[in-house]
Amino acid sequence: MNSVRKKLIILSGAGISAESGLATFRDSGGLWEGYKVEDVATPEAWRKNPALVLEFYYQRRRNARTAIPNRGHEIIAELENYFDVTVITQNVDDLHERAGSSHVIHLHGSLFESRSTEDESLVYPIEGTELNLGDLCELGSQLRPNIVWFGEMVPMIEVAASWASQADFFVVVGTSLVVYPAAGLVNYVPFEAPKYVVDPNLPAVGNMPFVKMIEAKASIGLEKVKKDLVELL
Repeated sequence: MNSVRKKLIILSGAGISAESGLATFRDSGGLWEGYKVEDVATPEAWRKNPALVLEFYYQRRRNARTAIPNRGHEIIAELENYFDVTVITQNVDDLHERAGSSHVIHLHGSLFESRSTEDESLVYPIEGTELNLGDLCELGSQLRPNIVWFGEMVPMIEVAASWASQADFFVVVGTSLVVYPAAGLVNYVPFEAPKYVVDPNLPAVGNMPFVKMIEAKASIGLEKVKKDLVELL
């Protein structure tokens, strides 16, 4: 058996976490857990009302702690038995890791980390669900959620693009492909690499070559993808 495994790159979005009961803002009329996105997920919101932002992420963190990985997450983890798998996720929960995925790139940060408002390289784990006003970094500045908010740069995008450019197979699951720069990752995938898109509401993919569209939720569609990929080995 060839010891060099093919690289399988998976781009996951909110749809896969939705199957575990975690709300997505694009499906709820502009509200996210009852909040307007612009009031809780932008740098302006943080400057205007940091207490409200912290309360919002406390609720999201609490919900994510109690959520359970679904079959979609499990299938992605199982694919490590056959491929060198890298998950590039737009999600800020840890369901991929808890399902068993060993290499996960979080494009938009993590609910379970805080970072300094003075030096963004200072990142700390959040124990439990609490992050409060008055919690300071070692430089004495307020800690904020380590989340990439709307309007902020995505520091991991270049790392993700590098992985996408090495893909032997590429799978898009649970994302509308409208949030940039993440949606642009498909443009880095090698032309000839087989590609799969899985979502109940299939996004437009333009003239993407060698793509198979599967109109299904992640837990069902990924079963088909897994069968296809294993047969291709």
